[in-house]
Amino acid sequence: MHLKQPNTAVETATSTDLPQTSTEPMPLVILGSTSSFRKQLLKKLHLDFVQIAPDIDETPFKGETPKEMVNRLSLKKAQEIANNQPNAIIIASDQTAVFNELPVGKPHSVENAIKQLSDFSGHCITFYTGLVVINTATQKTYQTMDITKVYFRELSENVIRNYIEIEQPLNCAGSFKSEGLGITLFKRIESNDPNALIGLPLIQLTDFFYQMGYPLPSQPVR
Repeated sequence: MHLKQPNTAVETATSTDLPQTSTEPMPLVILGSTSSFRKQLLKKLHLDFVQIAPDIDETPFKGETPKEMVNRLSLKKAQEIANNQPNAIIIASDQTAVFNELPVGKPHSVENAIKQLSDFSGHCITFYTGLVVINTATQKTYQTMDITKVYFRELSENVIRNYIEIEQPLNCAGSFKSEGLGITLFKRIESNDPNALIGLPLIQLTDFFYQMGYPLPSQPVR
C-alpha cells in the first residue's frame, strides 16, 4: 500500500491550496475501535460511521520503542479491517503513554494508582497517539502521530486519594481520566490537538478527509 505522510506545515489557504472535492460519494466510514471515547470523539465530525473491532495481537515486539509500537499497531488495526472492506474509509488509532522512558500501564488497584500519581507529581508524561486512515476505494493509506505532553501539578497525598476515590481510574493507563476530573491534576498540556489525549486526533483526521477529497463538515442530509 502507498503510504502518504501528511503535510504538517501551517500554510495560509488560498484558492489554489484547496484540494479538489471528490466526485464520488463518500464510502462507508468505519471506526476500527469499540472504544466509547473514540466513538464520542468521531461523532463531533458529524459523520455516519460504524464500529468494528480489529482482531489483532497487540503484544509489543522485543526491543520495540513505544513510538514504533503505536505506529505499527495503528496500521495493523486499519489493515486488518481493510482486508474485508473493499469500499470503505477505515479509521484506526493506537495510544501509549511514557514516563521516564517506560510505558505507563493500568494500576488495577488503589495502591498502584496512588504510586503512579505520586510518581507523576511535578513531572511530565508523554502520550503517543497513532492515527491511520485507509481508503480501500483508492488503495491509499494515510498515517500520522500526535505527541502530547502532560505536565502534572505538585500533588499532595490527600489530593491523590480524593481523586482516586471520586473517579476510580483503576482501569485507566496512568491512573487518571483526562476527559473527566483528571484535568484537575494537570498544570498544563502541550499538544497540537486537544482530542488526541482522549484517543483520536480529530484535526489530523480532518486533514486526511480533505486529502481524500471530502472536506468536513460535509453537506448535511436533509
